[in-house]
Amino acid sequence: MLRAGIVGLPNVGKSTLFNALVANAKAEAANFPFCTIEPNVGIVSVPDNRLQVLSKISKSKQTVPAKVEFVDIAGLVKGASKGEGLGNQFLSHIREVDAIVHVVRCFENDDIIHVAGSVDPARDIDIISLELVLADLAQIDRRIDRSKKQARGSKEGQAELAVLEKLSTALNEGKSARQVTLTEEETELVKGLELLTIKPIIYAANVSEDDLASGNDFVEKVREIAAQENAQVAIVSAQVESELVELSEEDKLEFLSSLGVEEGGLKTLIRATYTLLGLRTYFTSGEKETRAWTIRAGMSAPQAAGVIHSDFERGFIRAETVAYNDLVANGSMNGAKEKGLVRSEGKEYIVQEADVMLFRFNV
Repeated sequence: MLRAGIVGLPNVGKSTLFNALVANAKAEAANFPFCTIEPNVGIVSVPDNRLQVLSKISKSKQTVPAKVEFVDIAGLVKGASKGEGLGNQFLSHIREVDAIVHVVRCFENDDIIHVAGSVDPARDIDIISLELVLADLAQIDRRIDRSKKQARGSKEGQAELAVLEKLSTALNEGKSARQVTLTEEETELVKGLELLTIKPIIYAANVSEDDLASGNDFVEKVREIAAQENAQVAIVSAQVESELVELSEEDKLEFLSSLGVEEGGLKTLIRATYTLLGLRTYFTSGEKETRAWTIRAGMSAPQAAGVIHSDFERGFIRAETVAYNDLVANGSMNGAKEKGLVRSEGKEYIVQEADVMLFRFNV
């Protein structure tokens, strides 16, 4: 299961947001820095209305959504790359995730202490970004020293040195590694470094309930920064989400409607994280269950089958496949078959978003 790490300065709402994400998680949320030392982990379902539609068509006994793992990582502070605030420990936790959700405080509240004494999203983002850049620079510089020795008699060593120096130049200019254009070969050469700034990022702009529907000036500043990095922004309200956890579905809808939104920001955040990680969904659906399966974009039919079980990939024969919209439009698999919309796909087929599939295989 792929992982997204929730990061940010202390007291921006990370743990409150995490608690709401996993509903019953026991992450501690308190009004003082470093209340989260060991990372809390929670597995959340990816919201997908298509599942319920397919489940109804198939009269399924069970419905199983796709999952994403979120990790609540302690608040970073200025100097984290040099060990300030247990920074080295926290940076190692970020290194273990696939994507970063950077929570940025975009609300005023005198009762909640800001570690820097005021609310300034640009400054806060810069503090976190700089610490990640400095951590990557230190790692790259150490690797460059080693690569220079290897490069003397090795083409691979020379290639590695070239990409390391390209990254070093960008990082020294204050850019992130994800802003550097790398070929597939170059990316593979530095994959083992697990660079912090190469990880895809979503900025979660944490607002008060009054600003959930339309955002505010703080959010606009976050959007400006994200646009420069080709990053995404999701508007969330940790305050609202913590209240929604306690409500029934009917009361949730009524509360959200009173705030001028159809759903809480967490659903948007979860979906955005799923997309950010380069993930796609295909479905299997029958009387026993309807299930969403997670694959990476570009996976072939046998690889997608292997997500269910390795035997499915090894013994793959073909996949009976129909597009979700075609299945729904015709009301059943049989109805889609009668229209010639159910295809028999072989080993070269690249699975598309929302394919509904039945695999044939040899044991």
